[in-house]
Amino acid sequence: MKFSELSNYLEQLEKTSSRIEITKILAELFKKTDKGEIDKTVYLLLGSLGPSYEGIVFNLAERMMVRVIAKAYSRDAKKVKAIYKKKGDLGDVAASLATGRGKGLGVAEVYDRLFKVAKDEGEGSQDRKVKAMAKLLSELDPLSVRFVARIPIGKLRLGFSDKTVIDALSWMKKGDKSLRGKLETAYFVLPDVGLLAKKVKQLGVSKATKDTLPVVGVPVLPMLAQRLKSPAEMIKKMGQVGVEPKFDGLRIQIHYRKGPPRLAKASRGEAGFVKAFTRNMNETSWMFPELAKIGSFISASEVILDTEAVGLDEKTRALANFQTTMTRRRKHEIEETARKIAIKFYVFDILFKDGKNFMGKTYIERRKELAKTVKDSRVFQVVDYQLTKDASVIAKEMLREVKEGLEGIIIKRADSRYVPGRTGWRWVKMKEKEKAHAKLADTIDCVVMGYSAGRGRRAEFGVGQFLVGVREKDQIKTVTKVGTGLTDEQFRELKKRLKRIEVGKKPKEFVVHKNLEPDTWVTPSLVVEIAADEITKSPTHTAGFALRFPRLIKFRDDKSVNQATTLSEVKRLFKLQN
Repeated sequence: MKFSELSNYLEQLEKTSSRIEITKILAELFKKTDKGEIDKTVYLLLGSLGPSYEGIVFNLAERMMVRVIAKAYSRDAKKVKAIYKKKGDLGDVAASLATGRGKGLGVAEVYDRLFKVAKDEGEGSQDRKVKAMAKLLSELDPLSVRFVARIPIGKLRLGFSDKTVIDALSWMKKGDKSLRGKLETAYFVLPDVGLLAKKVKQLGVSKATKDTLPVVGVPVLPMLAQRLKSPAEMIKKMGQVGVEPKFDGLRIQIHYRKGPPRLAKASRGEAGFVKAFTRNMNETSWMFPELAKIGSFISASEVILDTEAVGLDEKTRALANFQTTMTRRRKHEIEETARKIAIKFYVFDILFKDGKNFMGKTYIERRKELAKTVKDSRVFQVVDYQLTKDASVIAKEMLREVKEGLEGIIIKRADSRYVPGRTGWRWVKMKEKEKAHAKLADTIDCVVMGYSAGRGRRAEFGVGQFLVGVREKDQIKTVTKVGTGLTDEQFRELKKRLKRIEVGKKPKEFVVHKNLEPDTWVTPSLVVEIAADEITKSPTHTAGFALRFPRLIKFRDDKSVNQATTLSEVKRLFKLQN
């Protein structure tokens, strides 16, 4: 397919807000797409060059794209910047300067050239990237340029995610969403929607989704916990359960293959590597130099483990909080940080071992295998658990763990399989309420949608309050504005983060009442944990609910937008508080 034809579909998608219509447009596009390029087409539609866990980045900031556009069309960079200030979108700027009919480049060629730009590293790479991108833009028609110019700076967003692509694959084959279940099950285990699309195109849905096995080196979507009001209700819905302590750490999925120890870099087909993935599938092995010694503590040739990485104070050996653990994010200080904040991996599940898939095994079977696989040490510890059918045991364990300084407990159904996502009453979390008077059973992970300038003393921060929302499918609906409870340091950190993701117009995913529109919109990418006294019904907030006395707890860099709280979860919390 010519990229110019794909651009016509991109334009249709950009103008369409209905999710079902977007699904139909994608299905029509996929029918026309050749099986040899459908994976590349899917990645481009999502504004990327591969699955998120591969971490392919362009390292081209907006100022660099201004240089690219100036070079592509022989314009002065200052003039391009001036046009950008007026239009607010570099894609629109590039399209307005492009006058040629293009050279009829194919989708695969555009993808390959973008991929080459992203992979260019080392001395002089920035200049080479600018030159290569400028040449590519100069060979495209104005409509194609509009979309291609947005991809390197992460601004393509068309208002849909992997889930809509999965729906479209079903629609392509059946004319409805009836195949979504099969497709999602395969995607949860191997979360590469481009690869899934390619398999469906080549083999059909049944063969493409049959017996999908975990692959060491590719993160499995994590299993998540739901909420129930009381231990009695938990036993009623779940029967026999395992009760585990809940740690305030970083959820890390560890992938290990026996051989000479190497942190990441090795491909998944090679021997001797260990990789660490956060719950939003970011590869973060560099954060944990301790993992280089994993072979000494694992009785397996290859394994996938689910863990919680928790910082330890070296002097007291006490558990550190989440924010302290997250200081490991600073790459250039990692060795010094690792000396100050040791990490211990609390291992609570096993998904795969030596060619055998354990996701279909029961909780009890997985825990037995885990005990045979991981040796407790200074770096690794298998999480304790207690089996019970007694609600009073759950209540006692909750009190005990909180007294020990932990967040609370996780209750897991004894006969449950490992099922990615938050479905069924398989896992339930029970946390200590932030304050004694708080009515909510838990905090809420919200997506930041925009912010308004501060007044008075807050003017120095540039942020007075920020608007947040929760997910409903591919939409983000408002639930509160937050402007109190932040420290000066949090205000400064927030402004720094928001400045990087500002956009000139409201993102397509956002559903916002006109009275709540912020001064500045941001791309849906920052997740924050919010506590509140209660949830109330709201005629103004598009979620239909509002948070009373909201306050920022922390930035959730370990979570993607797709893992933020859903509207259905807010409704459940609303019922629980009553």
